[in-house]
Amino acid sequence: MRQKRAKSYRKQLLVYAHTFKFRQPYQVLVDDQIVLTASDSRFYLVKSLGQTLQAEVKPMITQCCMQALYATENQDAISLAKTYERRRCNHPPKDPKNPLECIESVVNINGENKHRYVVASQNIELRRKLRRIPGVPILHINRAVMVMEPLSDASARISKRKEQEKLYKGLNDAKYAGIKHDEEEKGKNSEKHQSKKRKLGPKQPNPLSMKKKKKNESELPKKEELTTTAAGNDDEGNKKKRKRKHKKKTAELSNDEETTFKIPEGSEE
Repeated sequence: MRQKRAKSYRKQLLVYAHTFKFRQPYQVLVDDQIVLTASDSRFYLVKSLGQTLQAEVKPMITQCCMQALYATENQDAISLAKTYERRRCNHPPKDPKNPLECIESVVNINGENKHRYVVASQNIELRRKLRRIPGVPILHINRAVMVMEPLSDASARISKRKEQEKLYKGLNDAKYAGIKHDEEEKGKNSEKHQSKKRKLGPKQPNPLSMKKKKKNESELPKKEELTTTAAGNDDEGNKKKRKRKHKKKTAELSNDEETTFKIPEGSEE
């Protein structure tokens, strides 16, 4: 696929995605005629659909189109169509409708493509009817090449109207311009800030960064008192020690005096 054609298809798919909310994988409805054309010319239908839409696709076929293929008795086309997902059209199999009417009834629901189908068809009349429905991408095979039709007038009209609505709402409505939204956010943030302040209360300073409190001079003991108390304690200790030593010495002296001054019996005076 050439680059110019791929670029134009990409732009169209962006319009379908933004305006009509198309999402991947794309649901592609195929009719009986495009299946017959692909089987006769050995055309890789699913592969070419993915290349044209530049995304993953999910091929689908209705029960009425399958009945039309059974009537042709083309086994290659029937076996190819059986590989696709079956789409229920709620038409009785005993009395099937024409593929044109069947696909139109499935796609056109109250004047819009409600289920977001991409239609691949070789029926010119069906394609002409689907162009009147907004938001229907249409594909067909042209000279062994899968081609995507340009945006229809109905789809382009709705896309332009929605773009204008977005522009006017953004300019005139404060909600879309972002003013009201910003004011609401500011109000909410201020309320949250006030509620946090009420819950937490006044903050206390870090205890590690605070200086230790100094005691008053009246509470502190004076140096003289400290020295006197220390000296008194030392004197008392020394006195106690001296008393103990003195007692020991006096006891020793008394014993020595007794031994030295003791006069033996029978000695002359």
